[in-house]
Amino acid sequence: MASYFIIAIFGCADGSAACTPVATVPTHYASEAACSAATGDALIANSDMDFPSLSAECRQVVRGAASNDQPLVIPAGAVRS
Repeated sequence: MASYFIIAIFGCADGSAACTPVATVPTHYASEAACSAATGDALIANSDMDFPSLSAECRQVVRGAASNDQPLVIPAGAVRS
């Protein structure tokens, strides 16, 4: 299975306690390090969201072997290093 990383943007209402996914950056990153390096620019580019604070997280996406498989986004923290 092939995998890549995307940046998910979260809008947070109260500090970082109640965050909601609000955007996904369409760029695919080959590594988590490359994705993490781009999160600052992604936050700046998406700073027009109507939330008191925003956060960005890299999420791993795994695509199955069959071409019609839908991508599976793996939540942060679900994969052990």
